This record gives sequence, C-alpha cells and structure tokens, in this order.
Amino acid sequence: MTEKPRAVTPRAVAPRTVTPKAQGATVWLTGLPSAGKTTIARFLSDRLKREGHRVEVLDGDEIRRFLSAGLGFSRADRHVNVQRVGLVSEVLARNGVLCVVPVIAPYADSREAVRLRHETSGTPYIEVHVATPVEVCRERDVKGLYARQAAGELTGLTGVDDPYEAPVDPELVLTTQDRTPPDSADAVYAVLAARGLV
Repeated sequence: MTEKPRAVTPRAVAPRTVTPKAQGATVWLTGLPSAGKTTIARFLSDRLKREGHRVEVLDGDEIRRFLSAGLGFSRADRHVNVQRVGLVSEVLARNGVLCVVPVIAPYADSREAVRLRHETSGTPYIEVHVATPVEVCRERDVKGLYARQAAGELTGLTGVDDPYEAPVDPELVLTTQDRTPPDSADAVYAVLAARGLV
C-alpha cells in the first residue's frame, strides 16, 4: 500500500518592502598631485555614508595597483586608465551608488570621454576642479613626488614636466589653499544637493 503524499502548506512569506531606487552619480575630483582630492573625497564620503547613502570612493592609487596594473604614464596609458575608471564609476552610479573619484585625469579629452559616457546613459556626472596651485601642492608633497622630481629621480610629474589641462567649465572649482577639507567637501555636497542627488 503506497502512502499518499502529504499536502504541503505554503509557508507565509512576509511582503517585500519596495524602496525607491537610490539616485547615483559620479563626482570626479580632478587636480594636481597633492591638491587635496583624496582628502576631500574622504570627508565627502564620510558625510554621505552617515546620511545612509551608498558610496564608493575610487581611489587613483588603488585603481593603478589593481585595475590598471601594467599601465605606464604615457599619454595613451593615462587615457586608458581614466577610461577604465570612468567605466567603473558610470556603472556604479547607474546602479544607485554615489561614486567619488579622486583621480588626476590630466587630459581634457579623457575627462570629456568620461562625461560623454555618463551623459549617454543619463547618469549624473559632476566635475570638480581641485584648483590648488602647484606651489601649494609642492609644499604639501604628500607622496614625495615633487621632491623626487626636483632630485631628478622622477620625470613626467603632472603639472611640472608633464601637462595638466585644467577643466574649462567644471561644475565646481575649489581653491583648497584658502579653505579646509571639510569646507571643500561641504561645497561639493551643496552641488549634489542642488541637483537633488542627496
């Protein structure tokens, strides 16, 4: 005698709460080495995280170590590096992440290609020129690059013996020599707020 299969009662499942998709955006901080890009990015990121936003900081040094390992510092290699970062930031931003990108990106055509990628997908993009004068950057010299260049140990330093093409029409210009990093981060936040992104 075969046993009848027992009826299975479906388990009650709690209704899923659907929340509106978070608005993502890319905030690209461009400027000379030691201009203050990464410091501003950290203060901005901390504030956004405290408010509950999904945030990623795409640090230029980390990108160079992993995503762009093997690339040099020729114009062509720098362009490829910036396009890789631009792709990652656009994909993250398109999927609801506020992506903060402190990357030098010295060439205007490279930055414009990143902007176009965002515009094509309808993804908000904010370019911030961290316009710290090279004299101030040289005094800060966070990584010792200016000292190495002066000693003849390094060539191709952006803004010294390699070009930096400053943005012509960025969404924001920050002069960090006359404001604190938290103030600079607040100025970037104000642009995000004005766009309805936070």
